[in-house]
Amino acid sequence: MATSFSFGGGKRRTGGRNYRRNSDPYGHIRRNQRIRVPKIRVISPEGTQLGVMQTDDAMKLAQQFNLDLVEVASHAAPPVCRIMDFGKYVYEEQKKSSNSKVTASKIKEVELSPRIDDHDLITKLRHAEEFLNDGSKVKLRLKFRGREMAHTQIGFQVMKRAIGELDGMGYADGDPKLNGRQINMMMTPHPANKRKLKYFTPKPKPPEVAKTRERDMPDLTAVPEPSDASDEQETPKES
Repeated sequence: MATSFSFGGGKRRTGGRNYRRNSDPYGHIRRNQRIRVPKIRVISPEGTQLGVMQTDDAMKLAQQFNLDLVEVASHAAPPVCRIMDFGKYVYEEQKKSSNSKVTASKIKEVELSPRIDDHDLITKLRHAEEFLNDGSKVKLRLKFRGREMAHTQIGFQVMKRAIGELDGMGYADGDPKLNGRQINMMMTPHPANKRKLKYFTPKPKPPEVAKTRERDMPDLTAVPEPSDASDEQETPKES
């Protein structure tokens, strides 16, 4: 026979259900059987108005396409629902969110030296332009070795030249600063429409499937205006 104990003078914990908070960020969106109103205005997967119909009939129509019935405007009268692939919509939204977080946190580093020759400097600048063109911040770092510390002004000249060469792609967040045996400086990319490449030539990209899917995904905040036809539209009966 199981026995319950109380430890540390606290109250005895009784058995029962374990309640968990709903951590689903899309849990507030009603769909399929969670739509309880008797009538709804229906939007097709292509975004066209299908008129007002019984919720059960709209559910059957969505099932014919192997799609979901998703509520997109709960405060409308009647509520507006769309036939769509809800799982695909959630996937695309999560992918866009994760991509934006990664891009915002990316910092690339380019290392220079006081004695760098022109050929090597152009190679470093080409890499820096590539990073800035991808939307990443770039940290320029120039390191002194041995007796090079006696001529730090040469290092500052190299840094200023690099900043000038990259001014078409980004701007310095501040003046170059000497920290120990190295000079550090951060560059932020210009907006995409204001960038001017000088050394880096991007490769032509193949058609992006992700963008095509993004265009095809419905915007849950956009609700088409009702058509001039009567709101009451019966679903066609099967012969």
